[in-house]
Amino acid sequence: MAARSIRNPMLKVLLFVLCTLPTVARSEAPAPVEDWQAIIRSAPYWSSQGVFNNILDIRRWVLEESAYCSDSDRHLLFDHRGRFIGYISDGETSEETQNKLNQQREKLARQGRATGWTPGDASTTGYPFALGCNQPHARLDEALDRYLGKAPSDRLWGRWDDLDFASQAKPGNLHEALTYVYDTRRQQQRLSLPRELPRYLAGMLLIESGGQTRAHSAAGARGIMQLMPGVLVDCGVAERNHWHRLAQLDCAMKLMNRNARLLEPVINDHFPELPEAKRQKLFTLLLIQAYHGGAARIDRLMTDEELNGPARYFAEHHERFSAGDIAFGMVFHNLGRDRLGLASLYYVADVELATRALCGDSSLKDTAFCQSP
Repeated sequence: MAARSIRNPMLKVLLFVLCTLPTVARSEAPAPVEDWQAIIRSAPYWSSQGVFNNILDIRRWVLEESAYCSDSDRHLLFDHRGRFIGYISDGETSEETQNKLNQQREKLARQGRATGWTPGDASTTGYPFALGCNQPHARLDEALDRYLGKAPSDRLWGRWDDLDFASQAKPGNLHEALTYVYDTRRQQQRLSLPRELPRYLAGMLLIESGGQTRAHSAAGARGIMQLMPGVLVDCGVAERNHWHRLAQLDCAMKLMNRNARLLEPVINDHFPELPEAKRQKLFTLLLIQAYHGGAARIDRLMTDEELNGPARYFAEHHERFSAGDIAFGMVFHNLGRDRLGLASLYYVADVELATRALCGDSSLKDTAFCQSP
């Protein structure tokens, strides 16, 4: 049956206005927000639902050079929930890339896909956030091969303190060295860490150095666990042994144990209603964040009145959020404060992905190392 025509002229005008208003609204260029932090501060805490898996997705694309990062000359854009909302192809220069990012930010806000936008440049954070796909240092497959000692040059033996690992005639790999140091120190009752932490330590090693003995950063961190000279000195490691792989592993575990003693009572105090397994997962993720950014900063996320609003909300409504959402949400809603940045979230996400890749390897996936809680 043919559609009936509308005879009432006033009704025609009303329908025209109703149909065209959304298009007009979408076509208007929204004014940029002066400070991207204002957008983050206005985001409700509940919006952190799913943020952990969202960030894992975009970091997986980077590490695996897959999905939207199958072309490395791209930048991804994501919002305050970690949701991927667009990408650009990089320009010929950094300045051109920044201009394209800002044009895309404005477009996403105009389309209603982003709540506000802020232009960025080489020294200023823009919103929606941008992440470059071209990160050639992130080669998980190569790092995993080094960790498992696929090449003879990646195998090791030696002594450190009271540790005596493998031999020149029968060297071991980094995985065997890590488990040897951890098991020895635990038997000596010198470590009290979550049972799942050893495999996360392995994931940290993969991300920190890719298993390269002489890895070093611009900030001065060195070795397979990227420890600063001051930390190594605190561990009793003489400068001549700063690159020693057993010493690096031993010191990293001491640092994690020290952070655990500081953070565990704080976490238990602020999240008393969390089921045990969920609290242990949160504890592990916060220990990883503390290794990257310092335990005192993680402590303040729960104890400082200016920073602990998200932690209090997540504790009260914990059943709505995963442990990962809580760990990431506490940082996300405080971005820009106390030197908290996206790098902390990227680091933890990368360690999580590296740990999963490690335990996806046929030589490890069915071992107690990967099967423990």
